Amino acid sequence: MDLIKVLKNKNITDVPYFKASGIHCGLKKVKKDLCVIYSEKKAVAAATFTKNKVKAAPILLNMKSIENGNTQAIVVNSGNANACTGDDGYEKAFSMAKITAETLGLSPEEVIVASTGVIGVPLPMDTIVTGIGMACNSLSSEGGEDAAKSIMTTDTSEKIVTVEFNLGSKKAIISAMAKGSGMIHPNMGTMLSFLATDVNISKTLLNKALKESVEDSYNMVSVDGDTSTNDMVVVLANGACENTLIDSEDANYQLFKKALHFVNVEIAKMIAGDGEGATKLIETKVYNAPSLKDAKTCAKAVITSSLVKAAFFGADANWGRIICALGYSGAELDVNEIDIFFSNDIGTIQICQKGGNIDFDETLAKKILEEEKITVNIDLNDGEYNATAWGCDLTYDYVKINGSYRS
Repeated sequence: MDLIKVLKNKNITDVPYFKASGIHCGLKKVKKDLCVIYSEKKAVAAATFTKNKVKAAPILLNMKSIENGNTQAIVVNSGNANACTGDDGYEKAFSMAKITAETLGLSPEEVIVASTGVIGVPLPMDTIVTGIGMACNSLSSEGGEDAAKSIMTTDTSEKIVTVEFNLGSKKAIISAMAKGSGMIHPNMGTMLSFLATDVNISKTLLNKALKESVEDSYNMVSVDGDTSTNDMVVVLANGACENTLIDSEDANYQLFKKALHFVNVEIAKMIAGDGEGATKLIETKVYNAPSLKDAKTCAKAVITSSLVKAAFFGADANWGRIICALGYSGAELDVNEIDIFFSNDIGTIQICQKGGNIDFDETLAKKILEEEKITVNIDLNDGEYNATAWGCDLTYDYVKINGSYRS
């Protein structure tokens, strides 16, 4: 990471020529609920969208718009998902793009639209139209934090990561803002992530870098096993860095890809740690699997197990639940070769050896599991492939939050 510097207290509007705003227009009772992100310079864009067959109206619209040569703006509302709303929802999503475009002097195809909130409720366009006007008129180079707050639903805090790195003699920057705490599962969930960079890169390679990164970052997160209708990751690159155009997979591309992936992984961990009602971030590292697919399958199986998650909430070193999850995961593995460890700043302890019981210090194990971050290290001893996944514990508050989500 010596080539990539994390910038504290910096956000998406610290990327040159990016402005943003976040306002309250009335979709929520009090909190900010609409934002606009805008690049004053033409930008190329790449995106990934939910794999749920039920796709919200903005997703369907964006899948067409992203093929456009340039993208200069993103408009996002929270409080209403505009999902399962039929032709009316699609027309309203297009209207959001059109109104934003007209206000900023763009074409509708240059605007990405995102929504998050309750599914199946018609979008109140009078409120949205007023909000877009307010947000566009409020755009500023100081609006990044307000924008990050406006996209939150059950999130407890905004999620922002910004890094800086050198491309030759030029200093480049990537910043991301995201939301997500519930309905989060591999292949993304009610998770929105918006990235801005000043790097000069071709649309083809920007798309390649993003899609490869998503597979090992956002798609390795699970909070509750539900894949949403609205999730997306979008990156805009406006070239203001003025580095030599990255149009081949050279050293500059590799560094850009490394920085992009670092940002995505940090955001993914923030989402996992802020799972609805969560008190702990659970990181699962699988080592020495016979294939990458097997490594990922095992890591995901552990973080998605409700029984494992509940055990972490109770600080119970119940390794049987972990090996059980590995066993039903469908991955190729030799149960009699599995070693399992818990670790964090408190220490490291082995709790399973060769797939069976081992004497361990229950007091130390409990102390490790009472911390806010725990890593589960699983050595399959059956190959050379590794994978990491992130999740959280399952608490009483998760049920409380989702038992009254619409109210």
